[in-house]
This record gives sequence, structure tokens and C-alpha cells, in this order.
Amino acid sequence: MEDDALFLGFDLAAIEPEDGGPDPDRVIKGNPRSRTWLVEERAAEKLYAGVWESTPGAWRVAYDEWEYCSIVSGISIVHETGKEAPRVLRTGDSFILRPGFSGIWEVVETTRKLFVVRMP
Repeated sequence: MEDDALFLGFDLAAIEPEDGGPDPDRVIKGNPRSRTWLVEERAAEKLYAGVWESTPGAWRVAYDEWEYCSIVSGISIVHETGKEAPRVLRTGDSFILRPGFSGIWEVVETTRKLFVVRMP
């Protein structure tokens, strides 16, 4: 693929995923491990897009960034701080997490999502 291409497909086979996971001090349950395929990185614009996948577990999250997500597979539950009802996320669900969002992200069944992140 050309670096200056104006159309960029999500060809995961051509990208080496980054292995990771939440900081150990944020983990509440399990040993969640993640892989991230970074498809687009526009550091000057603070814009990132790709695919993220995590194994089961739960951890605390706090967002400074704006993120659009679309669940491709799996089941996760997002518990927002100060809200009684958690949100169950399944294949086909799309949502936005705005700066200031905090709570717990719980992966019940290995979850894969598409994401676009805009950093502050």
C-alpha cells in the first residue's frame, strides 16, 4: 500500500499487533491481555485508528481522549462511575467515550473493537 494513499483499508494481516494489557494497578479481576493493530497513526493531528482485542478480565479506566468504538465480536460490560446501570456491549454496538469518562471495563467474552481515538 502506498503511504500517500487516500483510501486505507483495515488489512490486519499486513500489521504486526502490539501486545499489552492494562496497568497492573488498574486490574480488578483476571489477567486481561490485549492486542492492538494500529492501522492509522497521525501523531501531528493526534488521531489514531485500528483494532483492539482483549481477553476476559476487568480494570479501571479513565479517558482524557475522545474515542469512537464499534464492537466486532465478544461481550464486554462498561460500568460508568456514578451510574447504576452498566452497559452491556455486544457485536454490532457502536458508541463514543468522551473525555472525562471513568469507570470499569469488563471483558466477559474476548472482545474485539474498531476504534478511532482523538487525543486532546
